[in-house]
Amino acid sequence: MSWDIVLFNSKQKIQSVAELDENQLEPTDFSGILEKSFDELKEDGNHREIIGTDFTIDFFSDNEHSSNFMLSLYGENAIYALIELSKKYNWQIYDSGIDGMIDLENPEKNGFDNHRKYVKQILKNK
Repeated sequence: MSWDIVLFNSKQKIQSVAELDENQLEPTDFSGILEKSFDELKEDGNHREIIGTDFTIDFFSDNEHSSNFMLSLYGENAIYALIELSKKYNWQIYDSGIDGMIDLENPEKNGFDNHRKYVKQILKNK
């Protein structure tokens, strides 16, 4: 089963997408960063599929910078990988599964009980 998320690059701490100040959004090369951040990537035209441990992330690549970027996630570990990447680049994540913004510093508040285990697994594999 999949669900969609939207990455945002904003100077504003987004509490709700409905209250989003578009003047605070910053254009970003989400596609380029995502493609360089993961080891296994399948390409088919402009469609990309990131393949990780027990997850995949689908998106459509383009050469344009944008202030937001939609992805489809398959497998719970996908969100953990994006949380860590979002922390690195100061992105924010809207999760359609919970219809709200993810608290990147406390993802367990959003029901992500396995987040700590995932982070330990990633650090152990480095």
